[in-house]
Amino acid sequence: MLKAKNTKETHFDNVARLDSPEARAAWLDARLRDSPDDVASIAHALGEIARARGMAQVARDAGLSRESLYRSLSANGNPSLSTILKVARALGMRLYLGPA
Repeated sequence: MLKAKNTKETHFDNVARLDSPEARAAWLDARLRDSPDDVASIAHALGEIARARGMAQVARDAGLSRESLYRSLSANGNPSLSTILKVARALGMRLYLGPA
């Protein structure tokens, strides 16, 4: 990709757009639909939602350390199902399955 001289590269951050329970649920649902087998993508989406809510508060509500939560929900994280369920509950969300 070519970049013109004297232009700034910007990074889009979804956190500002995740300002309601509906927006957060829609974002996670979209990631689950688009990348159902990509654990890192799903963990990253949960991390974005947690940052929007406040990572320290989500960690407390989930019964996890903030550092552990950052690590689990990073691009290289591989959270356990238990962690995902705790974070979802702390975010006021629930996970459910439907037919593929």
